[in-house]
Amino acid sequence: MPCIDGKTYIDRINQLKANVWINGQKVTGKISEHPSFKGIIQSQARLYDAQYEADTKEATTFISPKTGQRTGMSYLEPKTKEDLAKRRRAVQTWARQSVGMMGRSPDYMNTIVMTFGAAAEIFSDPQCIANMRNYYAYCSENDISLTHTFINPQVNRSSIYFEDPSEIIAAQMIDKNDKGIVIHGARLLATQGGVTDEIVVFPTGAVHLDDSYAYAFSIPSNTPGLKFACRESFDYGKSTYDHPLGSRYDEVDSIIIFFDHVTVPWNRVFLHGDARVASTMYTESSFLSHQIHQVISKNVVKTEFILGVLQSMVDAINVGEYQHIQEKISEVIIALETLKALLVASEVNAKVDRFGTMTPDKKPLTAATNIFPKVYPRFVEIMQLIGASGLVSIPGEKDFQSELGADLKKYLQSATKDGYEKVKLPCLGHFVKRVRRAANAL
Repeated sequence: MPCIDGKTYIDRINQLKANVWINGQKVTGKISEHPSFKGIIQSQARLYDAQYEADTKEATTFISPKTGQRTGMSYLEPKTKEDLAKRRRAVQTWARQSVGMMGRSPDYMNTIVMTFGAAAEIFSDPQCIANMRNYYAYCSENDISLTHTFINPQVNRSSIYFEDPSEIIAAQMIDKNDKGIVIHGARLLATQGGVTDEIVVFPTGAVHLDDSYAYAFSIPSNTPGLKFACRESFDYGKSTYDHPLGSRYDEVDSIIIFFDHVTVPWNRVFLHGDARVASTMYTESSFLSHQIHQVISKNVVKTEFILGVLQSMVDAINVGEYQHIQEKISEVIIALETLKALLVASEVNAKVDRFGTMTPDKKPLTAATNIFPKVYPRFVEIMQLIGASGLVSIPGEKDFQSELGADLKKYLQSATKDGYEKVKLPCLGHFVKRVRRAANAL
């Protein structure tokens, strides 16, 4: 089938009826109508709609030589440097739909499935190799949306900690039978958990000494025994005026995924009990290079958005003439141009890996991943410094609709906007700060 549109995505997620919990309650009814999930589901649907819109269709899809159908560009296995550029443009076209705030939009996991589909040989076992290749084909041909987990619960991070085998916490492979492997325990951190078709579960990336933790598979999100427990939503049920980003783009991480004796069918198993493969699969494949290429492509758009908000604040209160303001804006411009240059350098210096995939150079991408976490908190600080008291003076949409509205528009006006339009900018800034706080808490 060709790539899906937004309605198809929403219908599929509603039909799943996955076991999702938030605020101490199980989600019932259509999850697309639940207050905590409707914003992100609608935003994700718009990404899929972009695959059919005239001005974005060519950037976000390609004609599969295998099926002759339009397929999401993030599933394209790059064979040339031009293919890498196509993938970057597709990622950024989608990212601009969410101003870079959806860190786990579908292209993230599509990229990972593509990478391991191309490098399936690393899984060693012939059936597992075939399963991985078949799964890549299945996902690309059906435009499957995916969440993932690569992390164990934070019980004890000591280097000498060993889990009590009588009380399983981190998910383990506890059995193999004629139907498949049996998984029991918990994993972190499924962003968009419960609002995707399926979940991919891979090893943690650490050196594995115990074969019971050496597994990789994918299962539908409504598999019996699978539960998603979500953190508090940043969508507080307010209007898109009051919370312009939180109401649209909060991806509601599933902090814990419970596997209660879940049986994974053999045709969905990519790894079972080979600690050597589990310990080396990320380094022997081109996983990191392609993953980071997608992330930095998105972060460029996120930085462009931050720069746009800051410049709008500067223009609104007419402070652009001051040297310290110019210096602060220049910091963001320098960071943006640095990220863009490193991203392009990774493509210019790309090479074909041993599996035949054109792979971006990891060195400039690694530099970019080290730069962005350092500059992003500074972006937030700059927003606070420029916004000053304007970040506090933010009445809500209902205030503007009340009999106070005329006064608020007048007395909160700026050099270029009335009070209603000016307050929109601090609302954006508050969401950016909340995202930073949430990231620090994790």
